[in-house]
Amino acid sequence: MCSIWQTDFVTAQTACLARSLKHWTGRELLPGVSEPTELAQKVFEAPFVVVSHGTEADPILNYGNATALALWEMSWEELIHTPSRLTAEAPNREARARLLAMVAVRGFVDDYSGVRISKSGRRFRVANATVWNLLTENGQPCGQAAMFSRWEFI
Repeated sequence: MCSIWQTDFVTAQTACLARSLKHWTGRELLPGVSEPTELAQKVFEAPFVVVSHGTEADPILNYGNATALALWEMSWEELIHTPSRLTAEAPNREARARLLAMVAVRGFVDDYSGVRISKSGRRFRVANATVWNLLTENGQPCGQAAMFSRWEFI
C-alpha cells in the first residue's frame, strides 16, 4: 500500500498548491524543493498545516497534509468527503465565507486569523494563515487553499 503522498492525485494537487502560491504571493511552498514526488512527500509530512478544497457549490476538502489530518482529527477518507464549511462552527461560518469571497477577488490573504473546530469538537484559533486561490496550469480557478503554522487550542 502506498502512502497518501505517493498517489497521482496528491502529487498533482501539491504541484497545484505550490504553483498557485507562487503565482499569487511570489513565495515557494517549500523553498528548494521542486521535484514533484519529493514536494508531495515533504509538504504532506511538513510540521505546518496545508489544506485545500475544490470549486463545488458547497466546496469539499480535497487535500490535507498529515498535520491538518491530526489537527482536525480525521482520516484521509473522512477529510476528502467533508464540506470545508464544517471546519468552522456555525457561528463562524459567515466570517469564513466572507474571507473566502475576499480571497476569490484578491487572489490571496496573508494574515488570516480565526477559530476552527476538529471532528471531535476541539476548538482552535488559527493565526497568520495564508489563504489563496488555486489555479490549473491554464490559469483556471480550481479551488482555494490555506496554510498556517500557528494555532492554539481554546
